Amino acid sequence: MRTAIATDSNSGITQEQAAKLGIYVLPMPFMINGEMFYEGVNLTHEEFFKRMEEGADITTSQPSPGEVTDFWDKLLKEYDEILYIPMSSGLSGSCQTAIMLADDYDGKVQVVNNQRISVTQEQSALDARDLAAKGYEAAQIKEILERTKYESSIYITLTTLKYLKKGGRITPAAAALGTMLRLKPVLQIHGEKLDAFAKVRTMNAAKRTMIDAIRSDLENRFAGQQMRLDVAHTNNKEAALEFVKELEAEFPGY
Repeated sequence: MRTAIATDSNSGITQEQAAKLGIYVLPMPFMINGEMFYEGVNLTHEEFFKRMEEGADITTSQPSPGEVTDFWDKLLKEYDEILYIPMSSGLSGSCQTAIMLADDYDGKVQVVNNQRISVTQEQSALDARDLAAKGYEAAQIKEILERTKYESSIYITLTTLKYLKKGGRITPAAAALGTMLRLKPVLQIHGEKLDAFAKVRTMNAAKRTMIDAIRSDLENRFAGQQMRLDVAHTNNKEAALEFVKELEAEFPGY
């Protein structure tokens, strides 16, 4: 069977990258100052962060049911089936919406709920593509990806608490106190949860906390498994490349 591998733009995969990778990406919608934009179609990452830093009124949304089914219908003109990997059900309702919509496709659309976002969602799409190339069908790929859904962790640190406050993740009082104390939170995504992991005072301390957490995962939770490390950033490539060098020194061979 010809199986299309699809995901959404929360994976960080741009439309241009998707074309090169042989993956299809559903763009996520954003409202900016009352105007609708679609990630990677009429809004680049750089433009998004520029508008955010300028203080634009930005709200996120999940794609409409019609946008999802139109995306699938177009793919099914060329493929026999679709393996669709949306962002984590713990962070958005778009996964449950997709699962509900797939009921009308008689098994031709398999929706994966493996709690991934950003680089781990991207890797799931690449893994799925490789499995499809080996002859696995969509239902088989879904079973593999969901069986291994807890075999990842994301650690996050922030240069500012401004957007956690704006998005309602923390209260204005907590943001004000954290800013005054120059706290750098370290957050963790494991499974469907986004949780506080640690609070430190400097960016160097935050990076050290993440490095220690990675080492603990590699030596304990993921001991004996073949793992990979990825670095993601929000419009700060220079800092990301610097962190890559630190990780390569700490974890040679990864």
